[in-house]
Amino acid sequence: MVNLIWVALLLIGLLFAGINGTMKDVNEAMFQGAKEAVTISIGLISVLVFWLGLMKIAERSGLLSFFAHLFRPIAKKIFPEVPPDHPALGYILSNMVANMFGLGNAATPLGIKAMEQLKQLNGQKDEPSRSMITFVALNTASVTLIPATVISIRMTYQSASPGEIIGTTFVASLIATISAIMIDRAFYIRRRKKGGL
Repeated sequence: MVNLIWVALLLIGLLFAGINGTMKDVNEAMFQGAKEAVTISIGLISVLVFWLGLMKIAERSGLLSFFAHLFRPIAKKIFPEVPPDHPALGYILSNMVANMFGLGNAATPLGIKAMEQLKQLNGQKDEPSRSMITFVALNTASVTLIPATVISIRMTYQSASPGEIIGTTFVASLIATISAIMIDRAFYIRRRKKGGL
């Protein structure tokens, strides 16, 4: 469905440009966009390789296990339906830690594995469980200590101080995470009162 939406947007844009006689501007924008995409990608590679390397060191040194152990009591309260020793909880915690360091690309495969495990717990039903909904809300908001990807983009565009967003990003993501959990719980209580759960 998403592919169809993108194709429709592209065709509508080209049709609109053809009608208005701005096809030359569209061509220039396409090539400029492609050039900027390559520039951003190269800039992202260096920072992501650095942070992924640090994450690998943190994993081998036991730092990630320490963080996962530190957040396990919180995760058990947020996901009460998930058994404490179930693999889903491990993937959820690893995903949370990767997101905390702004490594969305590294967190994505962990999030997919977490959802697969949560779906198994849900009996492979098509309807999402309470834990699956909570995980999507939490993963979308996720507290970020170091926004590595955003810092990389700011460095690519020669920002005078690429790291100055760390404090505001942390506060904003913390508020977003707390709000996501509160909204998730409010909807869960509402569904339970209506007899949906």
